[in-house]
Amino acid sequence: MDTEKSGSATPSASAPAEKNAPHFDLPSDITVKVERQPTGDAAKDAVLRDLAYAAQARQEALTQGEGTANFSRYYAADAFVYINQQVAAARNKGLTSTGSYRYYDFRVLDLNGQSASARYCEDQRKAYAKEVKTNKVHRTQPSDNDFIQITVQTAKDSRGDWQVRQVSWKKAVAECVQG
Repeated sequence: MDTEKSGSATPSASAPAEKNAPHFDLPSDITVKVERQPTGDAAKDAVLRDLAYAAQARQEALTQGEGTANFSRYYAADAFVYINQQVAAARNKGLTSTGSYRYYDFRVLDLNGQSASARYCEDQRKAYAKEVKTNKVHRTQPSDNDFIQITVQTAKDSRGDWQVRQVSWKKAVAECVQG
């Protein structure tokens, strides 16, 4: 499945691609593209769907400068605390994000009933930090470090959502680097 969500100030700007899909309130200068292929396994597809939502929820929290309902829905435990710390650090520095983010190569590594490990790639070649007060964009030269492999541990919550509970990432992982 290939879905693209472009932020807007109006909640009605983008229709959800799937039943019960969350709406992400992203500013107009953020583009998020999710490239997720169905596996043919309903359980794995559910994990990957919610992992894609979690990636978008993280972007939403960073641009809002605080946790959001979507963030609280798709993050828990250590990952919730860690990402909240990142959001607070950016806010305290007066920074937000802008540009284009691409998420791709979603894979379930292990699925065991109510828990799963998975990974995906993030392309930040056209993504930048932006000063909130001045709107000054901190442009960088694209490099292999703009390709990030994100590995997560998830667990199904009482609502049936797969929440990210642990997260780690590595830059310039060969599997993620694209020309």
